[in-house]
Amino acid sequence: MINYMVTGGAGFIGSNLVAELNRRGETGILVVDDLNHPLKRQHLERLRYAEYLDKRDLRQALRDGRCQSVRTIFHLGACSSTTERDLAYLADNNTAYTRELCEWALAGNRRFIYASSAATYGDGSQGYVDDPGRLPLLRPLNPYGESKHAFDLLARREGWLDRIAGLKYFNVFGPGEHHKGEMRSVVHKAYGQIRATGRLDLFRSHRPDYRDGEQTRDFVYVRDAVAVTLFFHDHPGVSGLFNCGTGQARSWLDLGRAVFAAMGREPAITFIDMPPGLRDHYQYHTEADLSRLRAAGCAHAFTRLEDAVRDYVQTDLARQPD
Repeated sequence: MINYMVTGGAGFIGSNLVAELNRRGETGILVVDDLNHPLKRQHLERLRYAEYLDKRDLRQALRDGRCQSVRTIFHLGACSSTTERDLAYLADNNTAYTRELCEWALAGNRRFIYASSAATYGDGSQGYVDDPGRLPLLRPLNPYGESKHAFDLLARREGWLDRIAGLKYFNVFGPGEHHKGEMRSVVHKAYGQIRATGRLDLFRSHRPDYRDGEQTRDFVYVRDAVAVTLFFHDHPGVSGLFNCGTGQARSWLDLGRAVFAAMGREPAITFIDMPPGLRDHYQYHTEADLSRLRAAGCAHAFTRLEDAVRDYVQTDLARQPD
């Protein structure tokens, strides 16, 4: 019996989520994805699941009634590229696809848990409070963020947020991201650069209120992101839109130094100019407000940045083939 559907199940957060379900003894899982990278196939080889379905076939499968036994949908599949400029593709892949899955889930009284993004907060001028009432105030900085924000707004307008759970993931990093190309975390990129050259390049600040390397992010270990996601599976009575971050912003310098420390090397960090095309779309600060997540009953203790980076580097990155 297939009880779970995980879209993006061969990808980064999705494959980690399926692995955690496996650790719980669950194998009745429908994995939906696009195997457009050989590393995604390797992810699947390590997982136990009942069926795989190409994402291009999912819409027809739903119309044909082929997924009726599914009771919980983790919708983690999306185009996550912050540089994607094909608006029609993003509108269909990230917004319309989510709407169709959500409507199907609600019609069958199924649990629907989906990935939103901290990119919806834009430049942060409206803060990082996950209050649905503040959604109309947010102005994402790129089309990816806009596509995620569009569904959040739709879910609020339709009253779905009382019945579903959405997670605004902040900067997630960890095992399973190797296939993501330029969308890999800076931890992954830093490890490769340090190993190859002995140094790390970080973007110079182009704002007078931030020193070089002091731009901040809310960095989240993928294992913590999975734990928070599964909280909403384990507590089906809890619904709404919630931040998934540590609640503590850390600088790029903190992150870089943590990678050097995990590799047993002295820091050697230089600063380079940010590409002009990125400067107007760059978030200088993100930090999840966890008030609503904690009030909902999620008491998960997030891994300290230095501990998470060390675990990732030493148990995963250092063991990868050259």
